[in-house]
Amino acid sequence: MWVFGYGSLIWKVDFSYESKIVGYIKGYLRRFYQHSIDHRGIPEKPGRVVTLIPSEDSNSTVWGVAYKIRSEDIEHVTNHLDYREKNGYSKKTVTFYPKDKGLEPFDLTLYVATKDNESYAGPASIEEIAKQVINCHGPSGSNKDYVYNLTKAMREIAPDVYDDHLFSLEAALRRLDKDLK
Repeated sequence: MWVFGYGSLIWKVDFSYESKIVGYIKGYLRRFYQHSIDHRGIPEKPGRVVTLIPSEDSNSTVWGVAYKIRSEDIEHVTNHLDYREKNGYSKKTVTFYPKDKGLEPFDLTLYVATKDNESYAGPASIEEIAKQVINCHGPSGSNKDYVYNLTKAMREIAPDVYDDHLFSLEAALRRLDKDLK
């Protein structure tokens, strides 16, 4: 079993895995369109975290990390991720394309929050998302740290890839952070 991390699973892996591979999936866009009331916000003040939305361009890519789960750990890791991603996420199987061109593409599982879940926040401007994220905190920490950790991790695993939505949000947050100091 392979699992794809495109958000906090890139930098906050809290399960056992056998190996990991950097790469991408096609046909999706990473967007901060999901409310977080259980990790990066609370019900009274939801944060925003990433989900994937279908792209009109089938060649759009979302970079992340594929984790190979040992056979003996599949049940435990699946139960753990089902709980961790409980706030509106469901499982989907997609094709993963390794960064290492010597490796063949393969199918894996990912968790995606669709428009029909109760915590779907939907589209908003980068500025609106930044204003929501800047002051949100939840059991897993501050919402802005989620964005900063994700941008840092993406620059490390895919330094030649520019994720406009993610990096624009980071820039907007840094401007707001600077104004708060």
